[in-house]
Amino acid sequence: MNSKFSTTLSTRIYYTIKPAIPRYLQLMIRRKIVLFKREQNRNVWPIDESASSLPNCWKGWREKKKFALVLMHDVDTQFGHDKCRYLMDLEEKLGFRSTFNFVAERYKISKKLFDEIRLRGFGIGVHGLKHDGKLFSNKKIFLKRAKKINKYLSEWGTCGFSAPSMLRNLHWMQDLNIEYATSTFDTDPFEPQPDGVKRIFPFWVQTDASKHGYIEIPYTMPQDFTLFIIMKEKNTDVWKNKLNWIADKRGMVLLNTHPDYMNYGSKKNRSEEYNARLYCDFLKWIKTVHCGDYWHALTIEVADYYAEWRVSKYTKLINSC
Repeated sequence: MNSKFSTTLSTRIYYTIKPAIPRYLQLMIRRKIVLFKREQNRNVWPIDESASSLPNCWKGWREKKKFALVLMHDVDTQFGHDKCRYLMDLEEKLGFRSTFNFVAERYKISKKLFDEIRLRGFGIGVHGLKHDGKLFSNKKIFLKRAKKINKYLSEWGTCGFSAPSMLRNLHWMQDLNIEYATSTFDTDPFEPQPDGVKRIFPFWVQTDASKHGYIEIPYTMPQDFTLFIIMKEKNTDVWKNKLNWIADKRGMVLLNTHPDYMNYGSKKNRSEEYNARLYCDFLKWIKTVHCGDYWHALTIEVADYYAEWRVSKYTKLINSC
């Protein structure tokens, strides 16, 4: 099976031995690999021109905006969970909203935080069960964990799933009770499953007609961890250039960042932190440079819009026959 849909043997071996590798050594090895891959993939990262094709019969974004802007956060650790309010405050002050995806059984999750997220108009999603790289190791493990994930989807009142480490099997994920997922990307050769879907638009996944389909919403901007922690970029020029390109192509900007790695005011960044001012200044730049150009939406709103468009598209096709 193509690695776009299933994890490779090397990936499974890596996640098996990963707990025994010191974190500093993991980062050092990953930086060397990314440095090499960045040069090798300079023609397809951060921009892959082949990803710009419009969906067939695409009618454009809501309110006739030039592009869609979606903000999402995968909360990987307890440390990140405890910093979510800072991130909400930052975004809310600038007039933005986002979706927070939590790992169901990796850390203690506050119901009070969930209530506040909803009350303030932000979204919630499930970011896997344990974030240990084993969800898609084999079908038996996946189905066992899928039952628990579905339970959390129901308990949390959400229909969104974000795949940990973007490890995925689009076929198997049809067993999740979801309306949408973010488990792919347009181009990101630095991920464990590096195959990009070459799309800057959502798309429908239903590989088995007898099973439930869902809308895949790929992220289309480099992730903050890759950019600032691994590559050690000192500015947001890569983000700005990519967003400008997506806007020109009238696509979807989906930026996935992590509260775990943002420093909101401490004098010194930890080894796996970057100053949250970078993210804040980027949002200010969007508001200034692209004022009036974008439809800002939560992931669920994008999924609903795409679903409506898909239904209307096929209704028109049937009526024209």
